[in-house]
Amino acid sequence: MQLQEKIELSLAEKIQSIFPEEHSIPAEVQLIDPIHQTEYLINGELRRWDGPTQESFSSIYLKGEAGLTPKLIGSFPLLTEKEALEVLDAAVAAYDYGRGPWPTMSVAGRIEHIQDFAYRMKEKRQEVVKLLMWEIGKSLPDSEKEFDRTIAYIEDTIDALKNLDRNNSRFVLEQGIIGQIRRAPLGVTLCLGPTNYPLNETFTTLIPALIMGNTVVLKPPRPGVVLYSPLLEAFRDAFPPGVVNTVYGNGREVTPPLMASGKIDALAFIGSSRAASSLKKLHPKPHRLRSILGLEAKNPGIVLPYADLDLAVKECVLGTLSYNGQRCTALKILFVHTQIVDDFLERFSAAIANLKFGMPWEKGVTVTPLPEPGKPKYFTELVEDAQQFGARIVNQGGGTVNETFFYPAVIYPATAEMRLYREEQFGPVIPVIPFDDIETPIQYIVDSDYGQQVSIFGQDADTIAKLVDPLVNQVCRVNINSQCQRGPDTFPFTGRKDSAEGTLSVADALRAFSIRTLVAAKNTEVNKSMLTKIVREHQSNFLSTDFIL
Repeated sequence: MQLQEKIELSLAEKIQSIFPEEHSIPAEVQLIDPIHQTEYLINGELRRWDGPTQESFSSIYLKGEAGLTPKLIGSFPLLTEKEALEVLDAAVAAYDYGRGPWPTMSVAGRIEHIQDFAYRMKEKRQEVVKLLMWEIGKSLPDSEKEFDRTIAYIEDTIDALKNLDRNNSRFVLEQGIIGQIRRAPLGVTLCLGPTNYPLNETFTTLIPALIMGNTVVLKPPRPGVVLYSPLLEAFRDAFPPGVVNTVYGNGREVTPPLMASGKIDALAFIGSSRAASSLKKLHPKPHRLRSILGLEAKNPGIVLPYADLDLAVKECVLGTLSYNGQRCTALKILFVHTQIVDDFLERFSAAIANLKFGMPWEKGVTVTPLPEPGKPKYFTELVEDAQQFGARIVNQGGGTVNETFFYPAVIYPATAEMRLYREEQFGPVIPVIPFDDIETPIQYIVDSDYGQQVSIFGQDADTIAKLVDPLVNQVCRVNINSQCQRGPDTFPFTGRKDSAEGTLSVADALRAFSIRTLVAAKNTEVNKSMLTKIVREHQSNFLSTDFIL
């Protein structure tokens, strides 16, 4: 047997033995008892549900006498349309056409509630992190990072709102009109987060919606739903009744009635453009609906002929395979110049071979099992489709499957006939396209349905400059010698075409979930006296010159 065959056999054996026996799992990361959730949050009450429930299984399988079986994480309520509309009515009543305690509360008051929630949330860190790891197969360090980044996002949002309010805490005088301009809430927000960042990405819409005075109906993503169980009491205790409400169940059953009711004022959705379009069409008055959408992307990486290959390979590995490539900001197709493509592929494959794969709690692990059922089969179909059009798997063991685990596959050369050329694979299948003319990747971006980001790898300033100017008009972020990414959270995060609607960053999100509103009066002595009295005696939370420190 040749050395290459022995290496591949060894890799295949490792993949087939990737899943552990339960007794071998370290005690500190074990999930001892499943969490069977029988409550949902409505109008400040954890209401018991005695109806059907849905079991939630981990992407992690366990070895036993019967072979491999998935680990049961817990279960959650399968509410019906009736309960979903009751939850919506609670949010509508709490908003009360903008007259409820929450939308009329002072900015400082809402900040105190958000801070209270963050404090309570921190107490649940260990539980939530463990559930993140088990429920979606995210590595322990990345699960910890997601939790901590979410807390930091809350704190940054509070600071951003303080700055915004300070700028608005004064009256302006223009053309004989006195005015105070502030931001007011939109109404009831339906918040639907993604499975890949079920905590952080959901909170990047949930927190700004709340802090700007909107009431919320939250439907946690699946997978990613059980990890919200430890936070229900924090939501209940930190906010007035009806401000935060939760819906569980089959999305196709409980979500459409919410939209069709016409009572949703803002839709915060992170998922596919097809699903977003379907939801928006259900609203009877779509012109009254504010949509904040994070959708698909097919972000390309362009490796120029004189790029620093060590750097390019390092960033492309991170860009394509961080959290198994299950990120909208992942690099999902690579264009590499023909002068260096062979060298790039050799180094790229070697770098992938050095990535540790295994269970999420193992130190240094990068590649882990996939949380969504059917994904390994889907990836296998993509690989087989590419092979039918002349591509090959470049890296050792690429495409090897064991239950929910799929070993990364580098596909070369990718061509326009292949599904991988257009479809957002959202996982560890990496198509590589050789090019001679820089117009090849540029035209790909122009023709693409998506316009989120691009990464350019090169060292020639003239070439980079010529690429930047056309590309900034096609995508919303051009990364130079680095992978595509969302952060830092103070930077705008959005996309063109079918990749997004609205802009999310700490400051932009505050604007996305609110509208500029003003109170105006002619500059007369009577009006000045009246406004002064209102402000001095703190009779209005809107008309105020209070300065939040």
